[in-house]
Amino acid sequence: QTAKRGHKVVVVVSAMGDTTDELLAMAKKVSPNPERRELDMLLSAGERISMALLSLAIRELGGDAISFTGSQSGIITNDRHIDARIIEVRPFRVQDELARGRIVVVAGYQGVSYKREVTTLGRGGRVTTAVAMAAALDAEYCEICSDVDGVYSADPRVVPAAARIGTLSYEETQEMAEAGAKVLNAQAVEFAKNKGIAIYARATQGPLPGPDPSADGTVVRKSPPRMPGTVAGIASERDLLVLEGSAPPADVLALLAERRVPGKQLHVFDGRTAVVISRENLHDEGQVKAALQRRPGGRARLVDGLAAVSAIGAGINATYDNVLA
Repeated sequence: QTAKRGHKVVVVVSAMGDTTDELLAMAKKVSPNPERRELDMLLSAGERISMALLSLAIRELGGDAISFTGSQSGIITNDRHIDARIIEVRPFRVQDELARGRIVVVAGYQGVSYKREVTTLGRGGRVTTAVAMAAALDAEYCEICSDVDGVYSADPRVVPAAARIGTLSYEETQEMAEAGAKVLNAQAVEFAKNKGIAIYARATQGPLPGPDPSADGTVVRKSPPRMPGTVAGIASERDLLVLEGSAPPADVLALLAERRVPGKQLHVFDGRTAVVISRENLHDEGQVKAALQRRPGGRARLVDGLAAVSAIGAGINATYDNVLA
């Protein structure tokens, strides 16, 4: 329908249902600590299945579609596996097919490194792919479609009374994403912010965007700051670990870099170092625990079974009235 309105359309897909989790579980049955390169080869298959099936479905509906993998789309990443970052998008083939009037279906969550290796982008990689592609194509806007109609003040599956937020600034959205909100992710918002692209988060089953997208979704764009002390939303995240101990920060960070484990937060206080880690970024937990006993001399440990709840807003440490209300 969007294409019939005269728009050139690029669709970025994720894997269907729980495909990624199922593929990861299969890998863990074969190896308790799967090699990251092979994991990328395996996990990237889920989006390739989706892109081909959606392209076939569009053709059955009378449209003209073509599917591309991340590498075919020109998504160039660094050489990290499992949590690569996009460093450049060269969408030449995408532009050629758009010029021919085709709907281009792109496999999200994946790219190719400058070493010609298949890489995946970690949590939220589909959204990162979509926004990065929109930025490279100078798109009017980027729609992010999911099972919820926008970004809510809290997770509606946890807090039934949560309210949809009509408009968010790039900065507020980045903070919510870093704190565990699932609809968007921080790297994707950074791409949009740099290019000034509006992001429209809405429900997949919702209507096509109208004159006021914030009426039935959430629009993320450059917005004037809210009043200091105003809470924009509450974000939560489960399955966190803290790597903490008396080892020097350099030793702890060197261990994480060696095992390629990204940290979420770093705290250094009273001679102790603590790094917050998300379990989904810890694919070789056993080897990390073993390395802890060697490199920092046994002076660091992993604390498990943690979660975090974050209040997001500008200047909320200046007054607590709105937080308590």
